[in-house]
Amino acid sequence: MSSLFGMLSIATGALQAEQGALDTTANNVSNANTPGYSRLRPVLAESDPFVVGGVTYGTGVTLQKIESLRDPILQLRILEETQQQGQLNAFVSAAQQAQVQFIPSSSDIGAEILNFFSSLSQLSADPTSIPVRQGVLTAAGNLANAFHNVATNLVQQQSNLNLTVSQDVQQVNTLTIQIAKLNTQISEMQGVNQDASALVDKRDVLIGQLSRLIDVSEIKSDNGITLTTSNGTALVVGQQSFALSTQTTGSGQLDIYSQGTDITTRLTSGELTGLVQSRDQMIPGLLNRLDTLAYSLATSLNAANTQGYDLNGHLGGVANGGQDLFVAPPAQQGAALNMAVGTTDPALLAASSDGSPGSNGNVANLLAVQNQPVASGQTPTEYYSTIVSGIGNDVSNGSAELSSAQSILNQLQDQRNSISAVSLNEEAAFMMQYQTAYDAAARVVTTINDMLKTVINMGG
Repeated sequence: MSSLFGMLSIATGALQAEQGALDTTANNVSNANTPGYSRLRPVLAESDPFVVGGVTYGTGVTLQKIESLRDPILQLRILEETQQQGQLNAFVSAAQQAQVQFIPSSSDIGAEILNFFSSLSQLSADPTSIPVRQGVLTAAGNLANAFHNVATNLVQQQSNLNLTVSQDVQQVNTLTIQIAKLNTQISEMQGVNQDASALVDKRDVLIGQLSRLIDVSEIKSDNGITLTTSNGTALVVGQQSFALSTQTTGSGQLDIYSQGTDITTRLTSGELTGLVQSRDQMIPGLLNRLDTLAYSLATSLNAANTQGYDLNGHLGGVANGGQDLFVAPPAQQGAALNMAVGTTDPALLAASSDGSPGSNGNVANLLAVQNQPVASGQTPTEYYSTIVSGIGNDVSNGSAELSSAQSILNQLQDQRNSISAVSLNEEAAFMMQYQTAYDAAARVVTTINDMLKTVINMGG
């Protein structure tokens, strides 16, 4: 038969179990706003019964364990979307910054092209006027400065992206070191059957931060977790981290290395991928198109200028002792950055077609460049419009993809919250439930204590 002391053991066991459940609930409530916290749930189990004389007696309740509620598969999906969002966010941010250089204004490249040809139209009406000729040189200088300024700003942005790559690599190394240390601590606690859920939560937060920077694949093993990039480059293996480094290329850009291997082009997502994509593809593409336009426009105008005579009656062009309208670019690459006016003397503009000062015949040749296919079969204005629409499309498409990725990530995080996040209402209900059970067990203890006193007094 069950004895009073057996009943007391059952009641005190219940007190301990409910106390543990209350402690767990209190911990959940206190961490309701802690980023990355996964709520804990006490697992109560019926203790093993015993049989006396064919009668089975229960032995109460046991707090079997406290488990952390998390979905590993969902966590991996969140990491994948975080990587995608990191890449898109970096690319869209860089594209928007580059797009600023092409916002229509009274001094953008497109406007300065129109202003230059407008000044040539004025020259056609009064080819001998020095002020009008000076206006043409001023417009040419403004056009050259517009090309130079946009190219300079893009090169500076490229340099800034390069610096951010270096900073992100350092941050990746800091995070992998911390994750490896947590792997060690988690392994040690689990080795002595202690709950390491708090450290696992911290590690998950760090892995989330890492996935924003670089593509991460997570593999669980007996030694903790292994983190690699999608192409297999080791970042963390158990309790050891592997640092990334950067090396300067011949073009001055920083490539990303892992254990002596260049992995720059192998990265597939994360902020680093977006930065490299912007630095090595988007901006060079814009610079190349600007160079094409600047080179074609300058050489076409210089060629037209050589066909006429200046105000002194000399045939235009360097080959004939004159000066080019624009400094002749030695090559297409760098033409926008180095574009400059070739003369400061307005009298050297070759407006005349027959050598007489009043002739404006060659102005028509200069003006004709406005409607000539100077690049990719397009006129200067059409080609520039293509550049503007191209960067606009990059921003628009990237923003749409970023918005979609953010929506998917929000949905996944909502799913995670439904599993792992703390609900204060739910915890309040659990607290009342555990408290009621605790109070009932305490009453049983009090009753048994009174019964034991009665028994003891009977013995006296």
